[in-house]
Amino acid sequence: MDGWNYFNYFTEIEEYFWKKRGSHLLVSPLDWAIMETWQKAGVPLQAVFKGIDSSFESYGRSRRGAGKPLKSLAYCTDAVLEAAEEAQEAAAGKTASATAKRNAEPLRREELKSYFSRNMGMLRAAVSTYREDPALVKLWEGVMGGLQICAVLLESPVSLDLEDLERRLTILDERIHAGLLLHAREETILRIRREMDGALAAYRRKMKAEQLALVEKQYLQKRLLEEFRIPRLSLFYLS
Repeated sequence: MDGWNYFNYFTEIEEYFWKKRGSHLLVSPLDWAIMETWQKAGVPLQAVFKGIDSSFESYGRSRRGAGKPLKSLAYCTDAVLEAAEEAQEAAAGKTASATAKRNAEPLRREELKSYFSRNMGMLRAAVSTYREDPALVKLWEGVMGGLQICAVLLESPVSLDLEDLERRLTILDERIHAGLLLHAREETILRIRREMDGALAAYRRKMKAEQLALVEKQYLQKRLLEEFRIPRLSLFYLS
């Protein structure tokens, strides 16, 4: 696993955006979803910063920029993706010899045990809270069983295979997302989708279809997890 923590990526972008804007602004679920699409796509921070710089420059020259601060990262999506493509092209002929060095220091087992224990506690709390919903309880209990298997792997005396562990946790995360969409009440999903549509209304025309689809997916997943107080299990969320 890369030593760069998932939340560090978000914090760096938040702070950079705040400085460019000139004032502190609470990160909205929409902005979080956008940052997550960049993180999952492997967009480097420098490309994000470059895209934000470019967006502020173009926004300042536009009519909308007259006396009105740029409020959301949604305005920056195209510029960030363009900067990411430029960075990828520039690095196409270079070797990535630093990868092995980054992977040389595995996560400590005690840290992982603590992470698993915290997530297991949140899942148990969800079982207790939604005990009257058998479909959700069955989902949480199945995920807990999978997480217990992952925890057993930490006790093995052999070298820990973090890539395999991450694959197992990713499968559990995907099971959670699919289960929530299937078993959450229709009114809950409808409320979140209305919230999402309202947040995206001003930016739909600016985003490309594939980018919009990813943002919508991340937004819905994040809000459903928040609604049911369910943790994400992937090692990328280890903090």
